[in-house]
Amino acid sequence: MRAASVRERLFAASSVVVVAGALGVLYLVNPGTSTLFPTCPFLAFTGCYCPGCGSLRALHQITRGHLATALGLNPLLVLSLPFVGYFFVSRATLALRGRSLKALFVPPAFIWALLAVVMLYWVARNVPAYPFSLLAP
Repeated sequence: MRAASVRERLFAASSVVVVAGALGVLYLVNPGTSTLFPTCPFLAFTGCYCPGCGSLRALHQITRGHLATALGLNPLLVLSLPFVGYFFVSRATLALRGRSLKALFVPPAFIWALLAVVMLYWVARNVPAYPFSLLAP
């Protein structure tokens, strides 16, 4: 593992600062009641939920410590947060120490399976029948 360049460290540090700032804004501003955040373009044009619908509200609930509410808004986002968190901890480690955490190898079959899960989730959350209606934000 090679040491990171100054440019890579600066980029990692700035990405950590931007994410921390964005989470701070989400803590302070409720996306469900504020006009600061736009509505989902896919929802506006089609009337159907996309896989990301409810993500901002779910992140707001997570910053407030309401994990169960966040799961109700977008379970796919909540389940993916440990992986996203590992990435940002790795970026922070890169910024502070000059070396990131160990890169995880993800086989192509896993990526294709993840794509299939996202597509199935997208379809299932738009089925207006129980239990699929529980997936709607």
